[in-house]
Amino acid sequence: MECKVTIYTDGASSGNPGPGGYGVVLISGKHRLEKSQGFRLTTNNRMELMAVIAGLESLKRPGSNVVVYTDSRYVADAVEKGWVFRWESKAFRKKKNQDLWMRFLRTYRKHNVRFVWIKGHASNPENELCDRMAVEASTHSDLAEDTGYSPEDDVNDLFNDSFEN
Repeated sequence: MECKVTIYTDGASSGNPGPGGYGVVLISGKHRLEKSQGFRLTTNNRMELMAVIAGLESLKRPGSNVVVYTDSRYVADAVEKGWVFRWESKAFRKKKNQDLWMRFLRTYRKHNVRFVWIKGHASNPENELCDRMAVEASTHSDLAEDTGYSPEDDVNDLFNDSFEN
């Protein structure tokens, strides 16, 4: 039996870096799962990517056909335009979020995944729910540590992450 899954994701950070969180909604037939988690110190891009990872890691059946809806160009373009595979071939040299990209690729390769970029805050009910879950998760008092993030990674940065290869 072919498993078709739709995943909606969003990440949020109050400050960049700052406290952050992600929200994920997985839908397959009549089944639905909502997940979120917050972190003490992280970035928006890390939370956008972590949302996708959390969604894919929730899948029990390898080989699932998955469509991921995200409002993150950082994530969608990195995969759909093949940048992440070039980064990987260069051992992610000079790329941020190496730990998460490597984790992403491990779970991504277990499934048949396609990304669809959607405009954020454009009245997509599931994306709006993910946004609310991400923001709410970032406000909890018992936030986890984003062990892969280091503020030193952002020293001397004048611009957001470069999206090109």
